[in-house]
Amino acid sequence: MTTYFVSGTDTDCGKTLVTTGLLRLAAQNGLETVGLKPIAAGCEVNDGVYHNADALMIQQAMTAPLDYQDVNPVALLPPIAPHIAAAEIGMTVTISQLRALLQPGLSYPADLILVEGAGGWLVPLNDSEFLTDLAGVLQMPIILVVGMKLGCLNHALLTQARIEQAGLVVAGWVANQVDPMMSRPAENLATLQQHMHGQFLGYIPHLKGDDDTERALDAVAYLKLPPL
Repeated sequence: MTTYFVSGTDTDCGKTLVTTGLLRLAAQNGLETVGLKPIAAGCEVNDGVYHNADALMIQQAMTAPLDYQDVNPVALLPPIAPHIAAAEIGMTVTISQLRALLQPGLSYPADLILVEGAGGWLVPLNDSEFLTDLAGVLQMPIILVVGMKLGCLNHALLTQARIEQAGLVVAGWVANQVDPMMSRPAENLATLQQHMHGQFLGYIPHLKGDDDTERALDAVAYLKLPPL
């Protein structure tokens, strides 16, 4: 079993697009997969139950028959920073709690497990911990999603440096074209390929359409699987 933590250079850089694309690619190659979204802020309520759209996409893309609460154990209503959303309802979420809640997924006998973070790398979980501390506790290698737009070089290299300062490894990275009007995308990609340390897992061009599931299916063609 190989487990990766999927992080990004920013909010809306394409973490779920890449996570679901990699899960579907692995399934096409005959692999058993698990996708996890430990904490999600920004949910819809159906019959009193919170569901996050990204977590639902992950659940649909993976092959393991896990229940929703095993995929996304902490679901918060407002689409804001998770620690703020939790504090507003008097909740404190800790790394040890998340680790325990994720055990059904982390212990499932899959070939590939992807754990998707929230926002960028340094998103607080509470007053003293960051969500990405989970990757450190479990010593998960990182797949970094770089949102291709103006400023992406700085964002990507700063994020990589912070990951390595934490004693973790960028095992792979994906360039995702979030800004269709970005100037010189090829030149920026070439610079990233010079300076990023992990395996280049693909460049996803700007995918048109409003259906996130369809765009995730289209993304499969542009991705390579990380080392297994």
